[in-house]
Amino acid sequence: MFTDFTTEQIDEVLHEAWEAFQVYRKLSLAQRANFLRSIAVELENCGDALIQTAMQETNLPEARIRGEKARTIFQLNNYASFCEGGQWLDARIDTADANKTPAKPDIRKMLVPLGPVLVFGASNFPLAYSTAGGDTACAFAAGCPVIVKAHPAHANTSEIVANAIKKAAANCYLPKGIFAHVHGASWAVGEALVKHEHTKAVGFTGSLAGGKQLFDWGNQRKEPIPVFAEMGSVNPVFLLPEKMKTSSEEIAKLYAASISLGVGQFCTNPGIIIGIDNDDLKKFTNTLAAEIKKIAPAPMLNAGIYKNYVEKRGIALAQSEVTQIEVSEKKAGLNEGTATIASTTATEYLTNAIIQQEVFGPYSIIIKCADINEMIAVAKKTEGQLTCTLMATENDILQNEKLINIVENICGRFILNSVPTGVEVCLAMQHGGPFPATTDSRFTSVGADGIKRFARPIAYQNWPNALLPDELKNENPLAIWRTINGELCK
Repeated sequence: MFTDFTTEQIDEVLHEAWEAFQVYRKLSLAQRANFLRSIAVELENCGDALIQTAMQETNLPEARIRGEKARTIFQLNNYASFCEGGQWLDARIDTADANKTPAKPDIRKMLVPLGPVLVFGASNFPLAYSTAGGDTACAFAAGCPVIVKAHPAHANTSEIVANAIKKAAANCYLPKGIFAHVHGASWAVGEALVKHEHTKAVGFTGSLAGGKQLFDWGNQRKEPIPVFAEMGSVNPVFLLPEKMKTSSEEIAKLYAASISLGVGQFCTNPGIIIGIDNDDLKKFTNTLAAEIKKIAPAPMLNAGIYKNYVEKRGIALAQSEVTQIEVSEKKAGLNEGTATIASTTATEYLTNAIIQQEVFGPYSIIIKCADINEMIAVAKKTEGQLTCTLMATENDILQNEKLINIVENICGRFILNSVPTGVEVCLAMQHGGPFPATTDSRFTSVGADGIKRFARPIAYQNWPNALLPDELKNENPLAIWRTINGELCK
């Protein structure tokens, strides 16, 4: 239905975005917030047509789509409030001091928008991480126009949401180039968008191969740009001895639900579970296997993701020291993902890179360690992750400081006695981690702190008060929090 954009069309939308940036960047925080809230209203007004289209294109159930729509609307309103509050600007003022030698100048700093931001829609979240999702909301809040590259797997859903954004922009009397919606199944479209001179940043949620390619393109430009790519994770879970003695069966049931949630199609799916090989781990494994056996296969997002799951799972299970523990007892239908549990030894994990790779779907592998030292070796060998989880008592933590320090160093979110699936939208959330989980672990793609990705600091030195941005004026007309001579105040 949709044809790939040509180079000429891409050039046109980027030039319009650049022109719109010159206007939008000067709008007040309140005006930006009003635009975000207007998008939320228009998204709500899309009604059941949006729900039904998303269900048809993604195989996701109605309850999931409605929940995701509510989350997307919440994000827009939440980021609007944080944008308007101005705290994210990190405004700082150091006043002049003529008595110093040499004299200290008046210096004032804040964040300003980067320019047009390119956002790639995610396959597994057709609303919350796509056209009007978190990246788009953050970019608009930061003062940047947005160009969305629709995900081909849910192009019609993306088109409906894009029209809602355009309607909100028109209602707010914003310039045409404030938002553009681009279709393209070819990688050439993505490359042209990333490498265009007017693109100033990229937001992406998807595979390691896709995110790394965008990152490389961003750095191949004459003017390199930041590419904020969230590229998945195996989200290791460490089962510590004292906790396992009393809670192995309870933990197994908790993780059976987490592994199979949404047919395992979350970037926070617990793909690796690490424990010490003893009777407690055997009890855990048996309980987990019994629970997984009862979970019926379910349709995956699309045929491509199903094919990838089957292939990656097959490769993992074909490794000589990997044993399949259990699969669903029910036969899978067309494009239905079958929940699967496997196991291997820590020795094999340490020497076989294939076992360490993500299998995107309802799959998890148990790594059996001889002792805590082998568990530490596994942690050392594990690459950067979005999340790491400890199932542990306080005593477990106090007795295993070395392990804790290693695990803390490889993740963006460190979880205790819970599951990694489920990412709360709040200011304290960190959804990002060391490479290869993301391309820049300093930032989050969930929560209003994500606005900072699309802004840069600028310092004004010795400017007269009347000519300074409102955010930095002496009288603080916006009543925002600022750090003045080292003290946070209003």
